[in-house]
Amino acid sequence: MPPKRGRPIAVKLLVLLLVPLLSLVGLWAFAAGLTGGDGVRLLAINDVASNLAIPSEQVNIKLQQERLTSAELLASGQGADALAKQRGETDRSVATFRTLVKSVRDLSPEMTAQLTALNAKLDQLTEIRRDVDGRTAAPLDVIDAYSQIVDASFRMYDAMVLVPDMALYQQAKAVTMLGEAKDVLSRERALIAVVLGKGRVEPREREAFTGMVATRRLLYSQALSHLDGDLRGPYEQLASSLVHKEFLRAEDAIKGQAATNGLPATAATWTIDGENLWLAVERNQAAAVTGITERIIPVAAGMLIKIGVAGGVGLVAVVASIILSLRFRKRLVRELAGLRDVATELAEVRLPRLVKRLRTDTSSPTPAEVAPLEVRTHSAEVDDIIQAFNQVQSTAVEAAVDQARLRNGVSQVFVNLARRNQSLLHRQLLQLDSMERAAEEPDMLSDLFKLDHLTTRMRRHAESLIILSGHTPGRGWRNPVPVLDVLRAAVAEVEEYERVDVLQTPPLAVHGSAVTDVAHLMAELIENATLFSPPQTKVDVRTSTTPHGLMAEVEDRGLGLPRVELDELNDRLAKVPEFDLAQSDRLGLFVVSRLAARHGIKVTLTPSPYGGLTAMAALPSSLLADQPVLSRR
Repeated sequence: MPPKRGRPIAVKLLVLLLVPLLSLVGLWAFAAGLTGGDGVRLLAINDVASNLAIPSEQVNIKLQQERLTSAELLASGQGADALAKQRGETDRSVATFRTLVKSVRDLSPEMTAQLTALNAKLDQLTEIRRDVDGRTAAPLDVIDAYSQIVDASFRMYDAMVLVPDMALYQQAKAVTMLGEAKDVLSRERALIAVVLGKGRVEPREREAFTGMVATRRLLYSQALSHLDGDLRGPYEQLASSLVHKEFLRAEDAIKGQAATNGLPATAATWTIDGENLWLAVERNQAAAVTGITERIIPVAAGMLIKIGVAGGVGLVAVVASIILSLRFRKRLVRELAGLRDVATELAEVRLPRLVKRLRTDTSSPTPAEVAPLEVRTHSAEVDDIIQAFNQVQSTAVEAAVDQARLRNGVSQVFVNLARRNQSLLHRQLLQLDSMERAAEEPDMLSDLFKLDHLTTRMRRHAESLIILSGHTPGRGWRNPVPVLDVLRAAVAEVEEYERVDVLQTPPLAVHGSAVTDVAHLMAELIENATLFSPPQTKVDVRTSTTPHGLMAEVEDRGLGLPRVELDELNDRLAKVPEFDLAQSDRLGLFVVSRLAARHGIKVTLTPSPYGGLTAMAALPSSLLADQPVLSRR
């Protein structure tokens, strides 16, 4: 079972690089998320300011004007046309506010609750106007009803965080507080209009006015304490101005006025004093809002720069890191892949080709055969591996050459010994032939025949050594030899030749150059049949012509072989395997495969109908002739 193949190095490198890359991307995402969150808040602030804060501020301004005009109408009965005009402006401001606020998204739960409360108060505006028109509500109640709507808007402002910088947020909160103090001033002006219209200050109105004065002054002082010098300066100048002092005197006069007494002579200037202070406060409030806006712009710009640096430059760094990492991975994988390719070529192509060549040619390897491995690399470790592979190649080539030369030397020894034995055996056969002709006693002649047969078998074994060494035996014929004679010669080289029956053969002959090898091949097949079958059984040798030549069959009545082993033997016979000393028990199969490959003979083993095996040798027509002339050379 082949070892389990591991993951490619490309995948391992990718996993290795993913850890720092993902960490870097995570850090970038975290930094970009922090600054990006500020950017999202900036967009949200701009959205809330444009579609909620500014439109609601316009609604407050219109409501303050409508409150004052409604109070004047209830106090004096005059100004109905002005009130109708002011109501139209208020309605348009409310409609614009409600249209724009629909586009605001992602409000906080607190903001959503305050916005819902503001809309509910705005829905009461119709009922307030009906009470004003029907004169069914007291002026102070009307002022309070309008004030509740404006208070709802200021509670909504409290839930807003329009500035991401905390210090700047405190300044903006103080400016909002000044706006609330400005609205209280507007309420005082409306109540002053009511007092002037009645010509007296009633207790309920004095109590309400006193509360308004205290609230305005508290909001004013608290807001100024949170403002820095640039924003606080205009308000400090206003606090010391004559306009502010005159209104403070008017406030004190109204707070101390008894209901039974008429209004003092200075009451005629209360309206003008309130209007003058209102204009100054509006001017300062506008300047304060402008100052806050001018401070927000640099903060927003700095935040955008942070977003650009953390997002843009960070993204560039991440992308550059990814590109460099992937290029490093690609280059290293390319170097390792090149090393793998040349090592594979060395192991599967170059060394096997050299070993195959050394089997027949033991000359020293050429420079091309031992060329060092070459891989384009910029890594010292890969260079070291290449050098190690080159040393391994040199060692392997030297070992292969030494082994080939050793094998060739052993083969030459075998050939020399075999040829000496062949020469002696040939002389012995000649001597036996002469003795057989001269012998007259039957017993002596029988013994000489047995000795002749034994010598013939010894000669075949000697020739087997020559064949296994890659050489050809010295025996041969000039002219073709009949197939029957070739088969008889093969049977004569088998120990149990008496068990072999050679059936009728076609009138064909084997070329003289192939007679020795064909006879040797058939002798090996016949001997295997006699060795692996019971001694009382026969071995049949049949021949028949085919479109491509001659088919010689050797059939025994043995036990046969399992299919797996039979397929293995056929595969070995179909190829030209290198002789393995560990399988010397099947020496005849190596000899048969060598002889078959030399002459293009196809040898196949198949099951026999008798239970044994049938060895079929297909001789090509190139080995056959029509003239069965036998002539020993």
